[in-house]
Parts: sequence; C-alpha cells; structure tokens
Amino acid sequence: QVQVVESGGGLVQPGGSLRLSCVTSASMFSIYTMGWYRQAPGNERELVATIIRGGSADYAESVKGRFTISRDNSKKTVYLQMNSLKPEDTAVYYCYAEYPLTRKKYWGQGTQVTVSY
Repeated sequence: QVQVVESGGGLVQPGGSLRLSCVTSASMFSIYTMGWYRQAPGNERELVATIIRGGSADYAESVKGRFTISRDNSKKTVYLQMNSLKPEDTAVYYCYAEYPLTRKKYWGQGTQVTVSY
C-alpha cells in the first residue's frame, strides 16, 4: 500500500501564494504519475494538475499561468505552487499517486486551502 500525505494548506488572502507538498511511500516513485485534484463544497472533484515521470505537466484551464506542479524524485515528493490565488480556488486539495502499469491511484487525505480576506 502506498501512503500519500499532503501538507501546506491554509488561509491566504486573494492574490497570495501557497505551496502544497505531497510525500509518498512509493518505492518506485519516479515512474508514478502524480497529480492534484480539488473539491469545493457542492462541487465535483476537479483535476488541477498532473506531472508524469518525465516531468511533463498538464493543468486545468482555470489554473494555467498561476499554478506550477513539480516533483523531486529523490524526496518522493510532488509540489503544487499556487500563485495569484482567487477565492474560487478555495477547496480541499487532494494529491494522488498513480502507478502507470495498472492505473491504480493512491490518495491522500486532503488539505484545505481557503482564499479569503
């Protein structure tokens, strides 16, 4: 079983920044696809960003140019740098690790991000 643990959420004012971290116990972390979803109250879970083993990343249109996903394979960690935050970015952010051969996803418990004055 792969453990996934997020951290870094909190309260930030509009226009501010936060960096989320996600560390895993995956023994072959470098081959995993990593990503972040978010879910706001009353909304469906939304894919925010993904990064594959080679480092290529994709983003939801709503966060392009503001969020950056990156990975440090030596630390088995993926990051989500969030800049120019908006109130509509408020949600619980979930990290996942996907084993590419089976497409099985392992999820973290989520971290709350609140953008408000």
